[in-house]
Amino acid sequence: MPAVSFQGVAKTYRGARGTLRALDGVSFDIEEGEFFGLLGPNGAGKTTLISILAGLAQATEGRVTVMGHDVRADYTSARRALGIVPQELVFDPFFSVRESLRIQSGYFGVKHNDAWIDELLAGLGLADKANANMRQLSGGMKRRVLVAQALVHKPPVIVLDEPTAGVDVELRQTLWHFIAQLNRQGHAVLLTTHYLEEAEALCWRIAMLKAGKVVALDRTAKLLSAAQGQMLRFKTDDALPPTLAPLARVTGRMAQIPTKDAAGVETVLAQLRQAGVRVEDLEIGRADLEDVFLSIMQGAAGPGTAQEVAA
Repeated sequence: MPAVSFQGVAKTYRGARGTLRALDGVSFDIEEGEFFGLLGPNGAGKTTLISILAGLAQATEGRVTVMGHDVRADYTSARRALGIVPQELVFDPFFSVRESLRIQSGYFGVKHNDAWIDELLAGLGLADKANANMRQLSGGMKRRVLVAQALVHKPPVIVLDEPTAGVDVELRQTLWHFIAQLNRQGHAVLLTTHYLEEAEALCWRIAMLKAGKVVALDRTAKLLSAAQGQMLRFKTDDALPPTLAPLARVTGRMAQIPTKDAAGVETVLAQLRQAGVRVEDLEIGRADLEDVFLSIMQGAAGPGTAQEVAA
């Protein structure tokens, strides 16, 4: 039995401006104990899919189950099996951190939960803030509390919707250490993130959404192996020549240009020298998940496109 199952899920919004197909036949399973990544550009349908999973929205078509419980027909059991960390910072300003966690426990009917609450506070670096009012916390500390609230009833399925957006390095490390520990204990994790290096490091399998459709679904290693050639990375303050500029991905001073082989690397370097481009910190490496993601979003399909490759 999968931890989460999406079966032909579609969502259509109708309004004065017309019809919007936010999801179009999304189907995939997440196994028990799996660390699964859901990636896509803004507007791809990720939040809509999670809202349907959480019971906050209803699918126009299809079926969603959590630990075998239908999210519509058996909402209470399905919701009890989920722990969701939302993107937004939502908190009650009238309670302390510990009180908020106790109240959250009560929502799920969990009594005498102080031992687990203490473990959450320690694991997420909140022990010294246990009695602080939520209004006194920084944004990063509030996000830690959101994670603790999602985990307070020990759900078998954890959904992390952009959990590290706008947070510092310390929180990222603390969060991933604690979540990885829970994953090793058998909790399934569904992660959405725009930090693709996190997805590459953490997720066993990845689904990519584009315009409401699954355009890639495969093991992370398989997606990375589909990326052909090498990536030439360097820093420069100069404009790239017209022959290379359309191929490059530029972030500030950092430029990345794909090449097929060693001969391709030499060709690129020759063009840079001929154009008088001054290069610093030159390195040659393999394509990463960001390169694969951009390639798929631009329409270059890999072997896992739109279907799952057998393990």
